[in-house]
Amino acid sequence: MREIKASQITKAVTELVRRANFILRSDVLSALRSAYRFEKNKRAKTILKAILDNAAYAREKNLAICQDTGMPVVFVQIGQYLKISGNLKAAINSGIANGYKNYSLRNSIVSDPLLRGKSGFSPCIMHMDIIPGDKIKLTLLPKGFGCENKSQLKMFKPTAGREEIKKFIIDAVKSAGPDACPPYVVGVGIGGSADYASIMAKKALLRKIKLQGGLLRGLSPKGTVPGFERELLFEINNLNIGPMGLGGKITALAVNIQTYPTHISGLPVAVNISCHALRSAEVVL
Repeated sequence: MREIKASQITKAVTELVRRANFILRSDVLSALRSAYRFEKNKRAKTILKAILDNAAYAREKNLAICQDTGMPVVFVQIGQYLKISGNLKAAINSGIANGYKNYSLRNSIVSDPLLRGKSGFSPCIMHMDIIPGDKIKLTLLPKGFGCENKSQLKMFKPTAGREEIKKFIIDAVKSAGPDACPPYVVGVGIGGSADYASIMAKKALLRKIKLQGGLLRGLSPKGTVPGFERELLFEINNLNIGPMGLGGKITALAVNIQTYPTHISGLPVAVNISCHALRSAEVVL
């Protein structure tokens, strides 16, 4: 059985904090560049150029892409044949606190959600899965709350049709409007239970954006999940919310859907929206 020290995990998480907050994901950058080329609205195009310039400057100067450096969410996949010497959760939280403090990122976490009080750098939120093998994969998603506050969950009746679900997702985007800093990536979880649908919606944001035939074209067959994603993306991009909510054709860069089997009596659907600064970084140890 392979062994890894908790201190190695802390060091790796500290580096993930830097990468996630300073370097915009390459697929998100590609999608933003495609959006800039595709957008015809002059004001929207100016905003997209500013977003791209901001990302370039952040990377060059080691500065945060956004002043809201988010609630750190860490997805942990642990190989069943890996032994960790030390406290895994403590190691991850130490890496988060070290990274946020060392790189001068905002201390946005209040220890008591009701009384609030003084804010700090941790703890983060962790989601853990056991996987085959003897490695550990750590993925950090710093989730800004301008967009996190726009999350929605609906427990549909099992008889709900595709059009009802589509209306709920599109209405969630309309409700987010300019407050969640479009252009968005829209994560959707369908199935499971209330809590698992919400986790899937957030996990969906980690999926790489694939630009298939442009941001508005190339709809897939209607009976498939990719088809549903393209259909939703097409309709969302016709809402004319546009970059930063000031109008334009590019309201969303992608719609990513994850599904899971569910109970015969229910149909949970969750929506988790990311702003244009969809930040994440991962490492395998």
